Amino acid sequence: MPFETPYATHDASSHEPLSGFAPLRIAIFRNRWIASTVSSIGTWMQDTAGTWLMTSLTASPLLIALMQTAASLPVLCLGLLAGATADLFDRRRLLIFWQCWMLGSVGVLAVLTFLGHISPWSLLAFTFLLNIGSAMNNPAWQAIVPELVPRELVPDSVSLNAASNNLARAVGPALGGLMVAAFKRTDTGSAYVFLLNSVSFAAVIWVLFNWKRIPLFKSTLPSERIAASIRSGLRYVRYAPNLQASLLRVFTFCFFFSAIWSLLAVVARNDLHQGALGYGILNGSLGIGAVAAALTLPRLRHRFSTDHIIAAATFYTAFTLIVLARIHRPSVIIPALVVAGYSWTSSMASLNTSVQISVPDWVQARALGAYMMTFQGGLALGSVVWGLIAERASTPISLICAAAGFAATYPLVRRFRILKGGVPDTTPHKWKRAAPELTPFLEAEPVAGESEEATDPALAGPVRISIYYQVPVENYAEFTRAIHQLRRVRLRDGALRWGIYRDAINPELLNETFIMESWLDYLRSRERHTAADERIREQVWALHRGSERPRISYQLYAREIANPTPPAENDSGK
Repeated sequence: MPFETPYATHDASSHEPLSGFAPLRIAIFRNRWIASTVSSIGTWMQDTAGTWLMTSLTASPLLIALMQTAASLPVLCLGLLAGATADLFDRRRLLIFWQCWMLGSVGVLAVLTFLGHISPWSLLAFTFLLNIGSAMNNPAWQAIVPELVPRELVPDSVSLNAASNNLARAVGPALGGLMVAAFKRTDTGSAYVFLLNSVSFAAVIWVLFNWKRIPLFKSTLPSERIAASIRSGLRYVRYAPNLQASLLRVFTFCFFFSAIWSLLAVVARNDLHQGALGYGILNGSLGIGAVAAALTLPRLRHRFSTDHIIAAATFYTAFTLIVLARIHRPSVIIPALVVAGYSWTSSMASLNTSVQISVPDWVQARALGAYMMTFQGGLALGSVVWGLIAERASTPISLICAAAGFAATYPLVRRFRILKGGVPDTTPHKWKRAAPELTPFLEAEPVAGESEEATDPALAGPVRISIYYQVPVENYAEFTRAIHQLRRVRLRDGALRWGIYRDAINPELLNETFIMESWLDYLRSRERHTAADERIREQVWALHRGSERPRISYQLYAREIANPTPPAENDSGK
């Protein structure tokens, strides 16, 4: 079935900011959302069945908690690689490949479980393989959201995606637990769940196969290599304070909340004396709260800031951890988990949105890869820590430690505010002047063993860009404040080094210098320049005195060339 172009069915002017459902009017987003919901239900059924199967294979709390680590560790290891590939290659083809990978991994696990050839370590291994596919899939999956809906609908789209995942979380664990309980043998019930999950990936593959993708950002320059793309992503994270704040808050929240995810099966079995169905109901309680949060989050964001939402979620989650540790009555625990699920999704959807709307298109998948890596890294590390404490002490002590740590660290992390200074305008800036063309100086013969690019001055070595400003002394303080804001832009977009220097003889003469790895990287930095970056540059240039624009010098690294051919003389004899 052919799909409509992304915005064909939507009139942005008619969007109601508080409705939360406007993205579903767009056909391609709606189809993706339905397929994702089906697949997520299968995933959560598998999560419940796999974890409960592990409890039947071993009594070790550590091995049970490692199921969460096996789900989270691949993202920790592969998040940046996944983001880089999603920014460099066609996202549609990547998504189809990794969906097929996950289908195959779960299918093999189902067959092995049916045959009875399953052990704690093989279960962990196939869970790990499944989540390699998930890790490589997720940055591209999230990065396509702005390709499907207008930018103003991205927050609502993120909330609806959270609703999809958490609707599955509410239904999937209960269905998974019910299917496992329906069979006399845990491994037989788990095998059927694994089989259904493998089939669920087919719905997503079908939607992706029929999607006619229209990329938002397409560079006219040659693509970066994988290693260079990863370095660019890391450089961007290093010089993007808003992104750093979101990543720090994601890590701390996931680290402490992971005590609930990783130890809930132990609480259900040892403290509440429940079976697979009881565990599924507890897990589903978190999902019910998460669905409620996803549906009401647009109104919640309208009344409270992200920082306020996270603050309330932090202290309520600490309270829930204490309830799980001290009170062993389902009538108390289930309502507490519903509200904890609400807190989880409110925080995670808000932080995910802050990442998506604060970074430009060229680096979005890499930023989301860093987000997913931080998200799952917090879950993986937390699962190991709380699992070890539960095994060496007790489950209640582990939960109380998590609650105390959650409350104690909040005053430290609250200083990192989300989207401090407002939402930046990440629209690509359209330069009025084209980049200067390089003038050939010496023609060099290729050196044996070197590529053609290695002898091309435009690609062979570093480039230094120097900009000369004439700034009155009375504007010096304002200029230095503005130019150091521009420093972050230069470094974030690809500069290796940056400096601003004042002339020792003429204090009004200042020189900004930054180094790019190559001329090609300088051209890429121009493509990456956003409207928000341009406003900073305009503030700097407005303080320059004189009728002429600041003078710019472009300097290529002077490589030693063997047997150079002198430049031909022109007609004037020069």
